[in-house]
Amino acid sequence: MEQKSKILIIEDEEHLALLIKLNLEHTGKYEVFIAKDGEEDLRKAKQENPNLVILDLRLPKLPGEEVCKEIRRDEKIGDTPIIMVTAKGSSVDSVIGKVIGANCYISKPFEIDKLLEEIDKIINKPQKRF
Repeated sequence: MEQKSKILIIEDEEHLALLIKLNLEHTGKYEVFIAKDGEEDLRKAKQENPNLVILDLRLPKLPGEEVCKEIRRDEKIGDTPIIMVTAKGSSVDSVIGKVIGANCYISKPFEIDKLLEEIDKIINKPQKRF
C-alpha cells in the first residue's frame, strides 16, 4: 500500500478547511491535518512534518506571512512546499507571497479542482520556491 502524503491546512475558516480536507481525503492520496491559527500551525507543522502546507494569510494570533517565514527558517520543515490561499487577491500580495517563500498563490474564492491540481503538481513533481 502506497504511503499517503501529509498535508497541513492552516485556515481559520472552519468550513473552508473542512471542505478542502474532505476533498483531499476523498482522493485517497492524502492524510490531512488542520490548524486554525498561526501559533497552532507552527507546532503542528513541526509535529506532523507535512509534505505540503496550505496556508491562509489572514490568521488569528500570527499572520500567514510570519508563519511562512517561520516555516522557511526551520531546519526540519524549511523546504516544505507552501500553497498560499487567501482573499487578498492583488498582484502585490501574490508577489509578497512568492518573496516570503510560497510555491504557489491561489486567491479566494477558488475552484477546489484548481487547488487539487496545484497540490498534485507540487506533490508529484517537487518545485523550487519562487
